[in-house]
Amino acid sequence: MLITQGPLLEKIDLPSDLKKLKKEQLHQLSEEVRQYIIDMVSVHGGHFGASLGVVELTVALHYVFNTPDDQLVWDVGHQAYGHKILTGRKNKFETNRIYGGISGFPKRKESEYDAFGVGHSSTSISAALGMAMGSLHNGNTSRQHIAVIGDGALTAGLAFEGMNHAGSVKDANLLIILNDNCMAIDPNVGALKEYLTDITTSKTYNKVKDEVWNLLGKMSKFGKSAREIVAKVDAAMKSTLISQSNFFEALNLRYFGPIDGHDVDHLVDVLNDLKNIPGPKILHCLTVKGKGYGPAEEDQTKWHAPGLFDKVTGEIKKKNYTRPMPPKFQDVFGHTIVELAEKNKKIVGITPAMPSGSSLNIMMKAMPDRAFDVGIAEQHAVTLSAGMATQGLTVFCNIYSSFMQRAYDQVVHDVCLQYLPVIFCLDRAGFAGADGPTHHGAYDIAFMRCIPNMIIASPLDEEELRNLMFLAQSEDVQNGKQAFTIRYPRGEGVMPDWRRPFSKIEIGKGQKLKDGDDLAILSFGPIGNEVKKAIEKLEISMSVAHYDMRFAKPLDEEMLHEIFRKFDKVIVVEDGCIQGGVGSAVLEFMSENNYNASLKRLGIPDRVVEHGEQPQLWAECGFDANGIARAAERFFEIEAIK
Repeated sequence: MLITQGPLLEKIDLPSDLKKLKKEQLHQLSEEVRQYIIDMVSVHGGHFGASLGVVELTVALHYVFNTPDDQLVWDVGHQAYGHKILTGRKNKFETNRIYGGISGFPKRKESEYDAFGVGHSSTSISAALGMAMGSLHNGNTSRQHIAVIGDGALTAGLAFEGMNHAGSVKDANLLIILNDNCMAIDPNVGALKEYLTDITTSKTYNKVKDEVWNLLGKMSKFGKSAREIVAKVDAAMKSTLISQSNFFEALNLRYFGPIDGHDVDHLVDVLNDLKNIPGPKILHCLTVKGKGYGPAEEDQTKWHAPGLFDKVTGEIKKKNYTRPMPPKFQDVFGHTIVELAEKNKKIVGITPAMPSGSSLNIMMKAMPDRAFDVGIAEQHAVTLSAGMATQGLTVFCNIYSSFMQRAYDQVVHDVCLQYLPVIFCLDRAGFAGADGPTHHGAYDIAFMRCIPNMIIASPLDEEELRNLMFLAQSEDVQNGKQAFTIRYPRGEGVMPDWRRPFSKIEIGKGQKLKDGDDLAILSFGPIGNEVKKAIEKLEISMSVAHYDMRFAKPLDEEMLHEIFRKFDKVIVVEDGCIQGGVGSAVLEFMSENNYNASLKRLGIPDRVVEHGEQPQLWAECGFDANGIARAAERFFEIEAIK
C-alpha cells in the first residue's frame, strides 16, 4: 500500500513549520496526522488507539509552545506517535518499533524533542516538575514544562507523589494535562476513575468551566491586570465548589476543565491562556481512545496494539498456519490458573492493569470474585497480595517482568521478610521484542536471586509452566512460607498439545535432557529450545549434553556436581542479564566447591539492548542457536591453539 502524506503534513517536518499555519488550518492538519498514523500502523504495526486519541492535543501543544525549549513529557509513551511525526521523524516513521529503526516511545537520545524517556507509566509529573525546578535553579523563569498523563497512568502512586510535591513549588512553570479517556490497555478501575467521571458529568463543574473560560478568554485585554483575572478565576472556582471539593485544588494545583480534547481550536485558546498563569496547574481534557477510527473506538482494548490490519474493513490480519500452533505462554497461564482455582478455593489472582496482556482476564471472566485488576499500581499489587496471603489465600500476582522492578521494595519488605508465600508470575521475561529496553525483562533473575525466602523458576515449555504453577500452589510449598517466582517470555511456546495432566516437580530439581561427553550446556527457561537447535548443528563435530536447570534458586546442586565432575567445558544460557543471573549463580557454585572448569555465560550483556524481534535480539547478543553453536566451537578452537 502506498502511504501518502496530506498536503499540510507534507510541508511539516518540525514544529517551526507547524507554527506557520493559520489557526483555522489546524483541524485539517489533525485529520492528516490521524490518517497518517492509521495508514502506518495498519501496514507496519505498533500501538494504535492511544495516539489517535491525542492528535488534536499534540497539534495544539506544538502550535502553542516553543518546543523543544519548552519541554514536553508524554506519559505513557505510546501516546506519542503524532508527536514523533511532527518532530522530525515523519519520514522515518515506517521504521517505528522495527529492528534498527526509531523507538515506539519517546527517547532522549533519539530526539531533542523527547524531553524524557517514557516507556513505563506515571513518571511525567515527577520528571516535568524536576525539569521545572531545574530551570528555576538555572535562572530560566520563562521555560514551560508540560506533562501529558493519560491511559490510566494517573492511578499509580508515583503520579500522586509528583502532584503532592508540585503543589508546594509555587513558582514552577508546570502544566499537567490529564488525558482522560477512561482507559489504560483495559478499562480504568478504582475510585479515581469514578471521581473523574463525576467531574465530567457534574453540572456544578461544567458551570465553573464556563465561568473560568469566559474570564480567561478576556485575559489578553487586561495586560498587567492578568494576575487580577487569575485571582478572580480562583475565587469563582472556590465559591462555586464550596459544596464539592476538588481533589486537585486540595493539592494546590489550579484545576481547569474538563474540556473537549478533540476541539483543536479551543485547545489552542486554552493553552495560550494557561501559558500566562504562573505556578503548577492541571488541565483536564476529555478524549476518546482510538478517536477517528470506528473499530478502535468501539473496542479500545483490542485496538490498543492490534498488529497489522486492513484499514478499510477493520479486519486484523492473522497468520495462516497449516498445522496446529503452540499457544502464548500468557494464555497457558490464564487457562491454568482457572483450572487450579477450580480445585483450590484459596487461589486468587492479582494484576496491575494488565488483565488482557497477562491473560488474567480469563479468570476475571470465569471467577470475577477471585481475580482483580488493581490499575497501574504495581507496588499496591504486591502489598495487596501480601495482605491476602496473611489470611491464608494462595495469591498469584501476575506482573510483567520489567514492571516488577517498580515494586521491588514491596517484594523485599512486605513479602519475603514476612515469610509470605506469594506466587509471582512474571510475564514478558527476557527480551520483550519491539517495545524495546523499557519493556525487556532483563533483570528479574538477578534482583530476585539475592532476596531471602525466594524460589525462582522458569519453564522450558508450556507443560513445565503448568507444572510449576501446580507446584507453587501446593500445600507443601505454601506452608514453606517462601515466595515463588515463575518467569516466562512474551509470545508462543513450542507445544501445540500443551493441555496435559499435572505432574509433580520437586523444588530445586533440574533435568538432563540429553547426555554427551565433550561439552555441557545448561539452560534456564524457554531459551533452552534454542539450545536444542544449537546441539543439532553441533552433533556432527562433538558430543553435547543438555541440562534444563528449571530453578535459579535453589540450584540443583546434585545435578551441578554431576556436571562439573564430568565436564571441563560448560556453557550457561539464559534470556536475562549476565551479571547476577543464572550463570553467575553457577560460577558461585563452582567457586564454593573448588571446581575449575572453563565456563562461558551467554545472555543479555551489560548494555542497553534496543528494540527488535526476539530472534533478532538473541542473535545480536549471541544466544540464538547459531550464537550458542559458535560459543561451543570456540572452546575447541581455543584448545587447539593451545
